[in-house]
Amino acid sequence: MKSRKADSIKASAVIPAQPEAIYAAWLSSKGHTEMTGSAAKATARAGSRFSAWDGYISGTTLEVKPHARILQSWRTTEFAADEPDSLLEIVLAKAKGGTRVTLNHSDIPAGHGPEYKKGWIDFYFKPMKEYFARSR
Repeated sequence: MKSRKADSIKASAVIPAQPEAIYAAWLSSKGHTEMTGSAAKATARAGSRFSAWDGYISGTTLEVKPHARILQSWRTTEFAADEPDSLLEIVLAKAKGGTRVTLNHSDIPAGHGPEYKKGWIDFYFKPMKEYFARSR
């Protein structure tokens, strides 16, 4: 049994692209791979499995609201076998300079929230900003 409460984090950044472009890239094997610089498999269909960062991240796309919201079960290879998937909500909203991408990540194994928040910034937001700036 877990003795500590699960972590929840929120991370947000403005990405220089329209919500449609970010949504399409996040839920496409080719687009996700290109925007992060690491191999991914994804489709824009609720109930479909996905993986990112050469299999380090995996889960299921639970709900999609085109160009606005994606809900996924999410885990990394660091999760213990008996730990349940975490929940990742990706919210896309038009903002000055592009799209505000907000990640609400909950049910993370206790103590791992800070490292995953840093990971979202370093391995998603930074490469996404560079990728979409080049794509303009």
